[in-house]
Amino acid sequence: MAAAAAAAEAAVQWLSVCITFSISLIIIIGSSSLVAVASGNSEGDALYALRRSLSDPDNVLQSWDPTLVNPCTWFHITCNQDNRVTRLDLGNSNLSGRLVPELGKLEHLQYLELYKNNIQGTIPVELGNLKSLISLDLYNNNISGKIPPSLAKLKSLVFLRLNDNRLTGQIPRELVGISSLKVVDVSSNDLCGTIPTSGPFEHIPLNKALNNLLRLSISSASCRFLFSVALPDHVLFEWCSFENNPRLEGPELLGLASYDTNCS
Repeated sequence: MAAAAAAAEAAVQWLSVCITFSISLIIIIGSSSLVAVASGNSEGDALYALRRSLSDPDNVLQSWDPTLVNPCTWFHITCNQDNRVTRLDLGNSNLSGRLVPELGKLEHLQYLELYKNNIQGTIPVELGNLKSLISLDLYNNNISGKIPPSLAKLKSLVFLRLNDNRLTGQIPRELVGISSLKVVDVSSNDLCGTIPTSGPFEHIPLNKALNNLLRLSISSASCRFLFSVALPDHVLFEWCSFENNPRLEGPELLGLASYDTNCS
C-alpha cells in the first residue's frame, strides 16, 4: 500500500515537471517569435517611413505594404535567412523627396543603393548606425548639407559614392579611420578645405603636378586616363574622385597646410 502511494506521488511529481517544462518551452518559442516579428515590423516601419517621404511617380514602391509581418516580400528589398533586411536597391527609380533618420534602424543593412534619383535634403547622421553597411551609393541626386562625420562609424564600408550632389563643407577627417574603404567618390559637389592623406586616403599620388591639375578641374576622361594607373590594385581612389569641387584645395600637407583652407 505504501509502495503504491509512493509510486503515485512520484508520478504526480513527474507530471508536474513535464507540464512546467512544456509551459517554459512554449514561452521561450513564443518569445522568440515575438522578437522576430517585432524586428520585422521595426524594419518595415523604418522603410515605410522612407516611402512616405518620397514621391514615387512610377509606383516602384507599390508593393511596400506596412501590414505585412516583415518587408522581405517587398520589391527592391533583399533579406537574409533570418528575415532581416540586407539590401535596399532603388537606384535610378525616378524618386524624389528626402532620406529619413529611421533608415539608421536597419542594423543588418549591407547595401544602400539610392543613386540617380532626385533626392533632396541632407544625409541623416543616423546612417552612421548601419554597422553592417558595405556600400553607400547616393550619387547623382540633389543632396545638400555636409557629409556627416558619423559615417566614420561604418567600419565595414568599402564603397562610398556621394558624387554629383550639392554637398558642402569639409571631407570629414574621421573617414580616415575606415580601414575597409576602397572606393570613394565625392566629385562634382561644393566641398572645401583639403583632401585627407592618411588611412585609406594615403595611396593617392601627391606630387605637385597632380595638385595643379586638380585645381584646373580637368575632365573625367582625362583624369581617369592620367591617374588611375598610378594607384595600387587594391585602392581605387583617383583624382577624379575629388574633381569639380571649386573650393577644394588639394591634398592635406600635414604641418604645412591648414585643414580648413578656403572652407568657411
